[in-house]
Amino acid sequence: MSAKQATNTSRFRFPTRATPYVFALYMAIIMAFLMCLVITIAEFGVDEHYMENVMNAYRVAMPTAFVCVLVVRPVVARFVAWTVHAR
Repeated sequence: MSAKQATNTSRFRFPTRATPYVFALYMAIIMAFLMCLVITIAEFGVDEHYMENVMNAYRVAMPTAFVCVLVVRPVVARFVAWTVHAR
């Protein structure tokens, strides 16, 4: 198998037009999980049910974060464009 064939068959890739949605998904997955970890410690502390409490919160937080990132991302992009000098 050539190097080109190896790179073509090694993994699935989304089309470029899906970039905003893939970005939103990854951002939501990571940020919602991190926030659930921190908020669960603040609310309940660390005990034998810590990860169970985190995952219960995550079931609500992840879909919410995904929708929020989809909605807020264009607004943030405009704020950045207004406040950062173009080269």
